[in-house]
Amino acid sequence: MMEESDGAQVSRRGVLAGGAATVAVSGMDAGEAEAQRRAAATIPQPTTMPVTLEVNGKRRTLELDTRTTLLDALREHLHLTGSKKGCDHGQCGACTVLVDGKRINSCLSLAVMHEGDSITTIEGLGRPGALHPMQAAFVKHDGYQCGYCTPGQICSAVAVLGEIKAGVPSHVTTDIAGKPPLSAGEMRERMSGNICRCGAYSNIIEAMSDVAGLPSEGVDA
Repeated sequence: MMEESDGAQVSRRGVLAGGAATVAVSGMDAGEAEAQRRAAATIPQPTTMPVTLEVNGKRRTLELDTRTTLLDALREHLHLTGSKKGCDHGQCGACTVLVDGKRINSCLSLAVMHEGDSITTIEGLGRPGALHPMQAAFVKHDGYQCGYCTPGQICSAVAVLGEIKAGVPSHVTTDIAGKPPLSAGEMRERMSGNICRCGAYSNIIEAMSDVAGLPSEGVDA
């Protein structure tokens, strides 16, 4: 420490910081300072608008920057952090949620696009003590390891069984005019957009097969 004449203590770091600030100020004339001030004042402000969503059965109205993704609206504004931000490029599936019953990558969709839509996140599927059948099956068959991708996996798994039941064909459906078979091959193809870096894929298929009512011996390789 260094002592000033009035007894106040001044640190070496404070002296250096003060000197640097003096150099910075002296190196900028009044014109440059004014130009910087005006430039800062002309930075466009974000455009916001009210957005009303039905999230897990509750109507929620938010004032959002129009560039806000649905994922960020859920996580940062509604604090529903079950949906994960993985790659943020729509390639890993960790952010999967259900919109009007259909699965989407919420990181690729703007919140303003879903005005009035019904959105279900992992928090809305079930809760402790009252799990959704798919959540319970994931627990039973150890369909997760680190658990990061699990919310998106479960939301996709619920949607996949719905797709097959509705007769929506996939790339591996042999007869697109007929009803897709409820098989592990179909489920694997439809779940291929959800990545599990821990490699729990076989357990996930077992969980889905359990919910679908397929006997374990009927789960093809």
